[in-house]
Amino acid sequence: MDRKNFIKTSVLAISGFYFLQSEFMYAAERKNETKQYHDAPIIIIGSGYGGAVSALRLCEAGKKVVLLEMGLNWEKAKIPFSNLLKPGKSSAWLKNKSIAPFMNIFSLTPFTGTLDRLDFDHIKIWLGRGVGGGSLVNGGMAVTPKESYFKEIFPDLDADKFYSHYFPLVREELKVNVIDELFLKDCPYYKFTRVGEQEAHKAGFKTIRVPNVYDFTYMEKEFRNEVPRSALNTEVIYGNNHGKNSLDKTYLKKAVETGNLEILDLHQVQTIELNDDKSYTLHVQQIDTSGSLVAEKVFTCKKLILSAGTMGTLQLLLKSSALSNFPVHENVGKNWGNNGNFMTGRNWVKPLSGGTGAKQSTIPVGGIDNWDDPEHPFFTEIAPLPMGMDVATALYLLINRVDKKGEVTYHKASQSLALHWDESNTVKMRENARYFIRKMNKANGGTRSHFLFNNGFGADICYHPLGGCVLGEATDEYGKLKGHENLYVLDGSLIPGTIGVNPFVTITAIAEYCIENLIRKDEFA
Repeated sequence: MDRKNFIKTSVLAISGFYFLQSEFMYAAERKNETKQYHDAPIIIIGSGYGGAVSALRLCEAGKKVVLLEMGLNWEKAKIPFSNLLKPGKSSAWLKNKSIAPFMNIFSLTPFTGTLDRLDFDHIKIWLGRGVGGGSLVNGGMAVTPKESYFKEIFPDLDADKFYSHYFPLVREELKVNVIDELFLKDCPYYKFTRVGEQEAHKAGFKTIRVPNVYDFTYMEKEFRNEVPRSALNTEVIYGNNHGKNSLDKTYLKKAVETGNLEILDLHQVQTIELNDDKSYTLHVQQIDTSGSLVAEKVFTCKKLILSAGTMGTLQLLLKSSALSNFPVHENVGKNWGNNGNFMTGRNWVKPLSGGTGAKQSTIPVGGIDNWDDPEHPFFTEIAPLPMGMDVATALYLLINRVDKKGEVTYHKASQSLALHWDESNTVKMRENARYFIRKMNKANGGTRSHFLFNNGFGADICYHPLGGCVLGEATDEYGKLKGHENLYVLDGSLIPGTIGVNPFVTITAIAEYCIENLIRKDEFA
């Protein structure tokens, strides 16, 4: 090749290289342009109990808050919730099949529904999805823990202040009420409760009346067919269309009414980065109701509150640490527990006298308190089993101590949480369940419920995951994550694995305590 052609070829090659480089850079710029950038002074991730409390108190203090929720804003979407016997598209989070603890025979089209389930080797964890978090799908049992156990779990907290101020405050805000005893006595939908209590007494157990956030005045009206039915129409685990005072109708409603709260639903935070100025960058995916990506977004904020629920908060912290060296304290992930959840049941319960009732309300109102038994301490929910027919079966959720805690870590290769929890963590829970069932059957007849569980026991069912960011261990005394100046954890992960009863009243009270003190200290100034 002569010098002239060589120069010509070289120029063309170099020009082509720069053309390709510029095209590549332009494509990258266009790709970046598809990302949306947002800045907010305060961001809350998650709209469950901790997030709802934080939003209300900050908004009342005049702060502008953006709340990111991965689930749907059901109030805004106007999509009805499904009942237990006929689950529709709103029932499960992006699943092809229903995922209730029982009767999963229904095919579904993937949709951002209310109920999600995380499956680990030895345990399944059910979670609520949507604005209102777990309050959308739980049974509404608003139980205050025993003061002696609260003191044992939180020895550094002022128990007197909690029982004189925070717990009463929470019960008022959540609109907690108690069923009328005359209605309970006569209502055919509560035969399962009456039978459960009678048989418990015969076996020598003490029972208690359990408060709830479901409006029992509404329930009496629905029984008289004066209003649309919800609890008396097998609605609960996929959401209640009426009657239940979930967080979207209490804390979050009041927060929105201040004009200071912006809720962005279907916004799922993927990872968090700590910036040089101690602010945070959030990488967020906005999805539609089929789970398809709508937009990639980047949010920055000075103050960040993690209230994504125990598993959601741990996922964000541990994943961000694994993928981008986000700093987390060594205690993050430790002291995790299932709140002693252990399901069991009995078959052939009064089969010759109507069993436990063909019609059952989905809202539990009775409990068995065996917590003071030094050998077998537990609290038991007398749970409904609305199958649409009388199956002469009693269902119970035992809540026990958690003697051996678990740990949550992040598995980088599979990009998923790993839960170090097996049968050794539930040995005492199983002993308590066996003791309870044997004593009940000996006094009343019946058999262990093989119909519902493997060998009659449901050790792998968890509704109340707790811990992993324990107050005073992974955080300071008010929920600020250790090693950070502007990051706070306010949800069930603050409780070390156990609280002895259904936990949402305690989660809400601790969030009230933390946010009150954080605002008092001008943390959000």
